Amino acid sequence: MAQAYSAGLTVTKSIVLRKERILPIKGSVLVKVGDKVKAEDLVAETLLPGNVIPIKLANKMGCTPQQLEMYLKVKPGDYIKKDQILAENKGFLGTGLWKNSFKSPTDGEIESVSKHTGQMLLREPRIPIQVLAFVDGLVTEVIPNEGVVIENKSAYIQGIFGLGGETFGEIKVLAKDPTTVLDADMINDTCKGKIIVGGSLVTLAAIKKAMSVGVSAIVTGGIEDQDIKELLGYDIGVAITGHEEINTSIIVTEGFGLINMARKTFELLKSFDGKKASCHGKTQIRAGVMRPEIIIPIDFTSDDLKVVAAKMPTLEIGSTIRVIREPNFGSIGKITGLPEKLTQVQSETWVRVLNAELDNGEKVTIPRANVEVIEE
Repeated sequence: MAQAYSAGLTVTKSIVLRKERILPIKGSVLVKVGDKVKAEDLVAETLLPGNVIPIKLANKMGCTPQQLEMYLKVKPGDYIKKDQILAENKGFLGTGLWKNSFKSPTDGEIESVSKHTGQMLLREPRIPIQVLAFVDGLVTEVIPNEGVVIENKSAYIQGIFGLGGETFGEIKVLAKDPTTVLDADMINDTCKGKIIVGGSLVTLAAIKKAMSVGVSAIVTGGIEDQDIKELLGYDIGVAITGHEEINTSIIVTEGFGLINMARKTFELLKSFDGKKASCHGKTQIRAGVMRPEIIIPIDFTSDDLKVVAAKMPTLEIGSTIRVIREPNFGSIGKITGLPEKLTQVQSETWVRVLNAELDNGEKVTIPRANVEVIEE
């Protein structure tokens, strides 16, 4: 029988990770192969070109483009400061009457001066771009002038949805169990810089409190979509997330609404309470799936870092699954059977189904398209 594949999430207490840390344009790599790095370490940097400001300098000086050259005080390639004189004449017949000059509106660099149009192009200062390691690990490869590959051994959790960029901090479990709602009164100044863990839901008030305290990230089972809209001021639609201007990243492990965090996920996070972790909320559902991640480094030796070819999550008897559509949305269970024959479902369509036993003991038959595998 052909192998059946399904979308899947990974939740595991030990995995070898390989992270590429690449600059957007070529620059300088600051580490070498074999270096051990921390998440906050700088591994590569570059300078993005600044914006170009066009200036009709001949018009400003009241001369023709051909005459402009005799008034210039700078040349292409020169670095200049704000209010530095770029061009100046000596006035009428050199007497100083009607003397005219033009000063730079910004710091920057002279890109070019045209003798045909009299226009000067002034480039604003370059923008520094720095790439951090993001995870504790070992540099196993250097891509010259571009970046590095970092490997480590970690406990690893993928979420369903997230907001906010890369961050790191110590894990602080606030929920007593996976059913706990994370509310504002559970958050205080001791949470500053931490990755706090809730249970079934995080309230909007808790998110706002976490941001005001300076929490690095929130990990929760569920979140209300209306709260996201109120938080951001717009609907997220199907766009890529992770670039929101919020100082606290959010990682949702189960879905939208009041959904208990999977007990395995909760217990894994609880076992690393007080340990350093890296995480991000970047999510992309279409055209190259990207999931939010929580990465908790564990001790390893270089011999532990063996590259294993990635494999598709498979639907097999015994596989752990999560139901991703109603009914039973968000429920966790194990596959007990994979019937080969097509089965007619409520919509009157004929589909392939699977048999599963949910964590609450209920036995169900579900279309295979309505589940995702939780890789272990």
